Amino acid sequence: MANRAKRPAPPGVKADADIESMIRVDHAGEYGAVRIYEGQLAVLDARPGSREAAATIRKMAAQEQHHLETFDKLVIERRVRPTALEPVWRVAGFALGAATALLGEKAAMACTAAVEDVIDEHYARQVERLGNDAALKRTVEGFRAEEIAHRDEALANGAEQAPGYRFLSEGIKAGCRLAIKLSERI
Repeated sequence: MANRAKRPAPPGVKADADIESMIRVDHAGEYGAVRIYEGQLAVLDARPGSREAAATIRKMAAQEQHHLETFDKLVIERRVRPTALEPVWRVAGFALGAATALLGEKAAMACTAAVEDVIDEHYARQVERLGNDAALKRTVEGFRAEEIAHRDEALANGAEQAPGYRFLSEGIKAGCRLAIKLSERI
C-alpha cells in the first residue's frame, strides 16, 4: 500500500483530532475576541470623546463577528465539539475589554495589539500544520491577515502609549496563550 497523504474530512464527517482541536480553539478565540470588543464598546460608547476609537473598534469587531460565524459553520460541518469553557470566555472576554477601555482608549488599543499578536503567532503555526486541508488553510490565512491588520491599526492608534504598556501587553499575551492551551483540550 502506497504511503499517501492524509485527506481532510469532507463536510459532515468527523474531523481528525488535530483539525478538531484547531477548529475548537479558533472558534473559542473568535468568540473571545467578539466579547472583548463588546466590552470595549460598552465603555467607549458611553464615554464622551471616544467616538473615533469606538468607530475603529466597531470595524474590527465586525470582522471578528464574521470570523466567529465562519467557525460556527465549521463546528457544525465538521462535527467538532466546541470548548466547554465558553461560559468562562463569555465573562473573561467582556471583562478584559471593559477593563482595558476603562483605562482609556490607548489601553483598549494595547489590548487589541496584544491579543492579535498572539493570534498571529497561533494562526501561523496552524497554517504550517494544515497540510492538505486547503479550504481550512485558506480560511486561517485570510483571518490571520485581518488579525495582523487589527494589530497594526491598534499600534497606529497609540497602543504603545498606554500607561504600563509593557506590563499590560505581556499580561494579556500570557492570558491569551493560556486560553489557547485550555481551549484546544477542554
